[in-house]
Amino acid sequence: MSLAFTKMHGAGNDFVLLDGREALSDDLGPLAAELADRRFGVGCDQVLVVRDGRDSRFAMEIWNADGSRAEMCGNGIRCFAKWLYERGELGSQREVIETLGGPRWVEAAEANGGLRVTTGMGVPSFDPSALPMLPGEAAPNMTTLHVNGHAIEITGVSVGNPHAVAFIDDVEAFPLATIGPLVEHHPTFPERTNFEIVDVAAPGKLRVRVWERGAGLTLACGTGAAATAAAAIAAGRVAPGNVALDMPGGRLHVTWDGDGNEVTMQGPAATVFTGQWSA
Repeated sequence: MSLAFTKMHGAGNDFVLLDGREALSDDLGPLAAELADRRFGVGCDQVLVVRDGRDSRFAMEIWNADGSRAEMCGNGIRCFAKWLYERGELGSQREVIETLGGPRWVEAAEANGGLRVTTGMGVPSFDPSALPMLPGEAAPNMTTLHVNGHAIEITGVSVGNPHAVAFIDDVEAFPLATIGPLVEHHPTFPERTNFEIVDVAAPGKLRVRVWERGAGLTLACGTGAAATAAAAIAAGRVAPGNVALDMPGGRLHVTWDGDGNEVTMQGPAATVFTGQWSA
């Protein structure tokens, strides 16, 4: 079997995109793990699959590098929209994309010689049952995790998938490669979690590193950016409105006006190459 694929990335968070509207099976876990392997496959953080939607034209299926499913991917949905736009399947009007994390809208527009994709990321929830997360001591969605000699104060946020956000003094020095998997698999999170470490670089500007559930260290995470901005605004660390988040792979812009409102996001989306995968 030969599969056409497109390698894409959003701020270094990279994807292999497949068109699954005809020949692909429903269980793509093993194939996704093969494609994602950076030594023996194409290499990516997640595999994105274009499917026909039930209530809208398109559905985005997301498979992590370990073969597990993900509910939502903020960088991925921009790449997904770019792929559709460049094939003439998506216009400049708002389009709803179905995901496991719920419907999300995208708007694509030509700007400054390139394509700008704005994404609706849903309304963030601090309800621990939405992640899910075991209720904390300080507040239902806040707790201190004791892992590998570190006491980490985290805030739980759901943006269709689970996130644990920790505000620390030095994101560069923090041993995320060691602590990340321990937080991901901590008993506080029955279905595992994404983990963001963040510090405030300036008013309206955050520095963020991410350990993604099912993918490990990634250069950026769109849902992580949305969750982090929401947690920072809710805690009064930055003002409501537009927040710039600098991740190792680039900058994402998140806008949130506070409780009850939807988060929106803008950021880069790029095509790297296309190819054929022989399975």
